[in-house]
Amino acid sequence: MRKIYPESLADKSFDNTGLLLEAPFNHARRQKNSVLLAIDLTKAVADEAIARKDSVVVAYHPIIFRGLKSLTFNDPQQQSLLRLASEGISVYSPHTAVDATPGGMGDWLCDIVTGAITPSPSKSASEVPNSSSKLYSAPTYPQPGPVSSSTSTIPHTRSTIHPSPAPVPEGLEDAGMGRLVTFDDPQPLTAVIDNIASGVGYPGGIPIAIPQSASVDNIKIRTVGVCPGSGSSILMKGVKQIPDLLFTGEMSHHETLFAIENGSVVVALAHSNTERGYLRAVMKDKLGAALKEEWEGLRSAEGKTAEASLKEVYEDSGVEVHVSEKDRDPFGIMVKRV
Repeated sequence: MRKIYPESLADKSFDNTGLLLEAPFNHARRQKNSVLLAIDLTKAVADEAIARKDSVVVAYHPIIFRGLKSLTFNDPQQQSLLRLASEGISVYSPHTAVDATPGGMGDWLCDIVTGAITPSPSKSASEVPNSSSKLYSAPTYPQPGPVSSSTSTIPHTRSTIHPSPAPVPEGLEDAGMGRLVTFDDPQPLTAVIDNIASGVGYPGGIPIAIPQSASVDNIKIRTVGVCPGSGSSILMKGVKQIPDLLFTGEMSHHETLFAIENGSVVVALAHSNTERGYLRAVMKDKLGAALKEEWEGLRSAEGKTAEASLKEVYEDSGVEVHVSEKDRDPFGIMVKRV
């Protein structure tokens, strides 16, 4: 993870990235050579990792965000950490390092906006769960389908809004927070919205704020500011001009009002809905390939001379990366029945 998403690119002014829990290794009760990816380390995700016997949970958001004075079972989040430690499962959090890295979460959102990737129909688009309500379904959650490269990308340029301060690792000179997409020609807002909705697998509708004097069908978009998660501080502060469209996970009421009063459009999909699809679309394969290469090198270098208790470990040639099936945003959408 540190090679793919260098920790030096994370925003250390507030973030807590890196190895947050290093579980003790017990060769007598060895975990599988597998990693579970999730945005949030909830109890459901911890249960999933324990049941699967994974070795590591990569949780994008740091479950330890501020200083702790104790670790007890009275706190449900601390309980998850303690249970994982007792099962020999470690926890790593990359968070803003993924946002800043070229080819990371910000660039993935740009690919969605510009139509550079074509998602398959999502499960949530075709399946609406039943509920006892006569008017609404049970809560539904974005479930982006598999993606493939598109041949109909909208011509554009993209740049980093807040470049990472020097020194930046070699080859990552474009690193930084936030991305600005500039279309060669202004695009209909509705076309951009279609790309966003299909890209994140959003069910039922899209939360959008537009200037009160404008009509959705008449709005043209030339510039799009993109930031996963909570992006207002990235997209609206320190920029020469607010982009035509702000695409992020969440913005406050007053920040949104300020944006639309300045003539911009805001699409805010609930915090982690701008993040979760990246795990399956990009991180899973990227981490899987890197782990395979790293593990093969380690087995070759140390496997033959390892002590007896570790021989069985090095005999395992496989490495797996999976995306959590339990991870989801806290907010779902109850879709009105037709």
